[in-house]
Amino acid sequence: MMQNPYNVSSDPCGSSSGSAIAVATNMVAVSIGTETDGSILCPSNANSVVGIKPTVGLTSRSGVIPISPRQDTVGPICRTVADAVYVLDAIVGFDKHDYEATENARKYIPKGGYTQFLKVDGLKFKRLGIIRHPFFNFSEDSLQNLAFRQHFHTLRQKGAVLIDDLEIPNVDLILSSNEEVTVMLAEFKQSLNSYLKDLHASPVRSLADIIDFNNRFSNEEKTKEYGQEVFKLAEATNGIKEKEKEALSTLEKWSREGFEKII
Repeated sequence: MMQNPYNVSSDPCGSSSGSAIAVATNMVAVSIGTETDGSILCPSNANSVVGIKPTVGLTSRSGVIPISPRQDTVGPICRTVADAVYVLDAIVGFDKHDYEATENARKYIPKGGYTQFLKVDGLKFKRLGIIRHPFFNFSEDSLQNLAFRQHFHTLRQKGAVLIDDLEIPNVDLILSSNEEVTVMLAEFKQSLNSYLKDLHASPVRSLADIIDFNNRFSNEEKTKEYGQEVFKLAEATNGIKEKEKEALSTLEKWSREGFEKII
């Protein structure tokens, strides 16, 4: 069980929490995390380290157990911004083993890499948006709010222009919907089955095999404690059909009318 090194009663957050904890406790100088839905950003935030979630395809996912080809990405988790940028420079680029994604994203890699942007006055005149609803769910006099105010003050002192109280028009709808899960369950089964089939040696070759393996070794795999509900829901899917396509279309529409609209 992973524990937050700053407060053992606090959630270290996310499936890359081990990477974040290792950096926070100086067990390693730098680390790598993977993210499908917050698993770099959340543990980095919770364990007071720096995480960069790259654009999908900027870094290769080859060899990484997949969940969603649309969302899976690999990025650095480090103690400082500079360390994270140096690691990012080292891991971005084209990879024939993740051809489509890295080929599409390679055009976004700046000539000369990212370290050239590590400047003392790098925040000067940069516009940063602050979205409070529904994430700032703490009181005005709370320690969290005080910490944010201090950080915002520092950003302004460094020359950043803060645009406060931005609102994503449909954020509540997005956060309460099941469309993302609908698509990801189908993608997970497809991607995982493909990944397992390509392994040179493995006792399991499909999601169905994993479910069966966990049932046969339930004590070791702690199935009573953690269950297999997500695996079973994914196994029940049958590819990207009309339901999944409709969910994808809805997600794209919400993105256009929501987050993309305010930027």
